[in-house]
Amino acid sequence: MHVVIMGCGRVGASLAAALERLGHDVAVIDKSQEAFRRLGSDFHGRQVVGVGFDRQVLVDAGIEQAGAFAAVSSGDNSNIISARVARENFHVEHVVARIYDPKRAAVYERLGIPTVATVPWTTDRFLRTLLPEGVASAWRDPTGNVAVLQLPLHESWIGRSVADLQEATGARVAFIMRFGTAVLPESKTVLQADDLVYVAARSGTVSDVTSVAARAPEDS
Repeated sequence: MHVVIMGCGRVGASLAAALERLGHDVAVIDKSQEAFRRLGSDFHGRQVVGVGFDRQVLVDAGIEQAGAFAAVSSGDNSNIISARVARENFHVEHVVARIYDPKRAAVYERLGIPTVATVPWTTDRFLRTLLPEGVASAWRDPTGNVAVLQLPLHESWIGRSVADLQEATGARVAFIMRFGTAVLPESKTVLQADDLVYVAARSGTVSDVTSVAARAPEDS
């Protein structure tokens, strides 16, 4: 597949190298010729000087044959404009934009442009390392408002229903991994030993949700 990358910073250069190692044809766009030094002598793809939302620059980078486009420059506005041009004008199938502002990321997602919101994503990576296994979120929406996490349960929750857990924690059970298979539970589904329970919760409530789940359920 031909892939066009807009931005030759550390992320863009690393992405280009990784794609080449996987056998893809890569073109990199950057407004600075000096930026291409990050690609190293082993890079065999195109190097195009210009801005990623300029139609001719994109054509020079092979956008008309591209199956994917990644906008990873240091500017949110440049990234989203470039991504929209690639998607809407050149009909590239796979388009993604790196966004620093999580509030903007939510808007761009509604426009149909997948985004990587750098700050929430990086925060989650640190949490995965710092916190006990299962507490950090497995997924977070681009705004950082909703997290999906594996929820460690007190053994007394075995035999209780999904509805009981949801009522106690305020979170929603998204799915359960049971005997290696993902299960979409109903409210009456009974929790079993060795279930891995994944819940969706508002980011500000994650600590409270995990705290409640780690205790024995309170009988009404």
